[in-house]
Amino acid sequence: MNIHYFQHVPFEGLGSIENWAGKPVHKLTATRFYEDHKLPFIDICDMLIVMGGTMSANDEDKFDWMTEEKKFIEKAIVRGKKVIGICLGAQLIAEVLGSRVYKNKEKEIGWMPLQLTEEGKKAQVFSDITDGQNVFHWHGETFDLPNGSIQLARTEACEQQAFLYDGHVLGLQFHLESNEDSIAAMIKNCRDELFTKGTYIQTEEQLRNEDYIYRCNKIMEKIITKL
Repeated sequence: MNIHYFQHVPFEGLGSIENWAGKPVHKLTATRFYEDHKLPFIDICDMLIVMGGTMSANDEDKFDWMTEEKKFIEKAIVRGKKVIGICLGAQLIAEVLGSRVYKNKEKEIGWMPLQLTEEGKKAQVFSDITDGQNVFHWHGETFDLPNGSIQLARTEACEQQAFLYDGHVLGLQFHLESNEDSIAAMIKNCRDELFTKGTYIQTEEQLRNEDYIYRCNKIMEKIITKL
């Protein structure tokens, strides 16, 4: 499978996904927008993974590459490619599908339990994730559920946590791919956000909770395989 991913900042890469995507049966390529804006030929991509970042999906005026990125995401969806968006990536997909992206009522940073919707409990792509599973969050924005998509999960702090569109487009507001290194990198680069007042902002010690990481990484691999 030809897998291409979009990376927006140096410290939010594929995380545990790289273990799966880097297998010899796959060809893995990337566009790192903080270095260059070169996009691949859409026809050679089987799967597009859109990672997170510190910017907003509404920041086209600040990042001249974002308009072309959205156009590419739209082409990938229209042509039936497998598309996965994580955090900012999910918000970009939601906007491409016509939804509004805006500040959430609360910042959500840390390990919070997912509440699966009835559709989420039945969805094959989510069959390995349980209701109440603690997953890693680091976001301050959210989005409206895109028309024609299925809501898979929510949390107490944020209504839109996961959606499936047309069977081949998956948006995840949370980070199943986060491992010890990627969490440490996010803490190092975004530590100031941990001192923001909020009900759903955990401490640095809580963020480094290793008990959840392995299970979430295994779930991420199973989800991406089933899409």
